[in-house]
Amino acid sequence: MALLIVFFIQIKWIFRAASIKEELFNEKAKIVLAKTVEALSSDKDACGSVNAGMEKKATDKIDSLFDYYMKVYNIKIDYVYELKHGFLLASNNIETATSLLPTQQRCYKQNVSGLDNMELRLIFPDKVQYIVAEMGTSFISSVLLIFIVLFLSWQTIFSLLKEKRLAEQTTDFITNMTHELKTPLTNIGLAGKMLLRENTIVQTEKVRHYSTIILDENEKLGRQVDEVLGMSALERGEMPLRFETTNLHTIIEEAIRSFSLATESQQAKLMSDLAASNPMVSGDRTHLKHVVGNLLDNAIKYAQGTPDILIRTYNKDDQIFLSVQDHGLGIEKKFHKKIFEKFFRVPTGDRHDVKGFGLGLCYVKKITELHNASIEVDSEKNKGTTFIIGFANV
Repeated sequence: MALLIVFFIQIKWIFRAASIKEELFNEKAKIVLAKTVEALSSDKDACGSVNAGMEKKATDKIDSLFDYYMKVYNIKIDYVYELKHGFLLASNNIETATSLLPTQQRCYKQNVSGLDNMELRLIFPDKVQYIVAEMGTSFISSVLLIFIVLFLSWQTIFSLLKEKRLAEQTTDFITNMTHELKTPLTNIGLAGKMLLRENTIVQTEKVRHYSTIILDENEKLGRQVDEVLGMSALERGEMPLRFETTNLHTIIEEAIRSFSLATESQQAKLMSDLAASNPMVSGDRTHLKHVVGNLLDNAIKYAQGTPDILIRTYNKDDQIFLSVQDHGLGIEKKFHKKIFEKFFRVPTGDRHDVKGFGLGLCYVKKITELHNASIEVDSEKNKGTTFIIGFANV
């Protein structure tokens, strides 16, 4: 509201200033016309020339009078005049005069008593431009001020909305993190209590089972902490990448093997079509493996029923493209750009079993950018998702 009030006040001030300039100009123009008519009426020779039809002599006299009084009252603008008595009798520019409509805003007229009440009209074709030019610095500064205020206000509102969105995402992140960390801690606590029972200690299989739970949950906690710390380190530039010429197919196969247990437990159908004839790229093996792993993890988490995943590679224009395709929940188009933002998680409706911090795709985006690679997403709701990453071949 304050911005609108300032905006309208400034606009009103500009129009008010223009109105004052126009009023001042009108007064000067009327005075110039009145003085010219007075001088012309009192000049018997000029009146006689007009009445005798001596147009050239009449126009020279009227021109000289207008020029003189325009200089006296400091009006520096082109003008056209007409001397009429029911029809055009004389003019300093007949073509211009007849083409202009003698509107009230730019035409001033007065009868000349010494010429049988003939009418003398003074017309300013460029009156509007003249008034704007007269306003000069004040007009330009006002317009600039309006645009500066609008720009700064837009920047402020944009920043506030961004901060609000970030605050909401941070709140969601803390909630998710608390839940994610609480689950393995609870499992570790339960497994530890079961190990302390006397009848459990003598049972080797149960000890092995609970120890496995503790180790698995501890590894999960470690991965979650590394994910958060690794993202922070990447943003601060404290995690240097070790670039080397490496085989992308080998990295993909390693990532697939690391997900073998997850795919078996989910009975996932994971197929690969590594058809690229040149799979060599320059990159950090560890981070590239994590990139593939994040995409596979998302494909499994957001599956509908049994996960069905296809990993492909192919060459095109000195590049190797890696695509990870699933047939899961899919992503609405309005979320395509947001999914790479930190802490953002696509709403899953009634599903509450999808876990994560909302850092995976943000990490993927960061790593692809650091490798000068491109990443695209092709997805529709309930029709699956395909991520395509393009690397330069070595």
